[in-house]
Amino acid sequence: MPSLARHLFTAAAIGLACTFVQAQEINFGIIATDSASTQRERWEPFFRDMEKKTGLTIKSFYAPDYAGVIEAMRFNKVQVAWYGNKAAMEAVDRANGEIFAQVMYADGSFGYHGLLIAHKDSPYNTLDDVLKNSKNINFSIGDPNSTSGFLVPTFYVFAQNQVDHRTAFKTVRNASHGANLQAVLARQVDVATNNTEDMGKLESSKPELFKQIKVLWRSPLIPSDPFVYRKDLDPAIKAKVKSFVLGYAKTDPQEKAILKVIYNYGGFRDSNNDQLIPIRQLELFRDRAKAAADDKLAADEKTKVLAEIDRKLAALSK
Repeated sequence: MPSLARHLFTAAAIGLACTFVQAQEINFGIIATDSASTQRERWEPFFRDMEKKTGLTIKSFYAPDYAGVIEAMRFNKVQVAWYGNKAAMEAVDRANGEIFAQVMYADGSFGYHGLLIAHKDSPYNTLDDVLKNSKNINFSIGDPNSTSGFLVPTFYVFAQNQVDHRTAFKTVRNASHGANLQAVLARQVDVATNNTEDMGKLESSKPELFKQIKVLWRSPLIPSDPFVYRKDLDPAIKAKVKSFVLGYAKTDPQEKAILKVIYNYGGFRDSNNDQLIPIRQLELFRDRAKAAADDKLAADEKTKVLAEIDRKLAALSK
């Protein structure tokens, strides 16, 4: 082969190899339910197992907030991610995402509950206590893209009681589940949102701290978290990722131990975007209650807004 042709052939081969290597690399996003260092400790063993079993290179991405992972997926900086349902809804609607799996808890269940929590020595014991004394309460709600920390309490606690959480309390802040737990334990806030996932994690790892917290309110069941990948991800890589996830921790005790450390998970099942229907309904119900109570909205405009929300709700029910 002539020298120039040989060089061109070699360059082309190297280019194809680089493309192949790049295609075999996956950035996996993890939402900020806790600090990045804590999340890294929980998730890295799972990613190392994924690398071994799929042959893919897995790079983890820990953003400081939920929106960071959603935006990273939107701009293809992240191809696969673990989300809560509300964040997954944003990823499906705005970031070309597609749900492919749902986590199962160690007890075999596929749901959890949102909570309002306080220090055990708090004078507040019920949701009614919180609503009646809101002007004396320093309150911490979750990330705006959190299902259990924001969407669920916004609807079930505030919208249904015709309360605007932004103005009802002495002070209000947004924080992760982990930060909310720490703030309640340190008595930096009086009441905060959380969920049974994080409370269960605290109970198993630091039972002495768990005993210092009491639950004031517990939500209806929320579907457990989904895994999402980009729709345009290579089908072969999708198949590898999905096969690994759905087969993980079926029988291997070490794999089961890794999932238990992450969030007391026990495995995964197949899922799709229909998992988000109850969450979409929650958002629409919340928007409907807000619009119905808006005295500044003109009557004809209010009728139009409510009719559109009802149309969307009817479509979801089908």
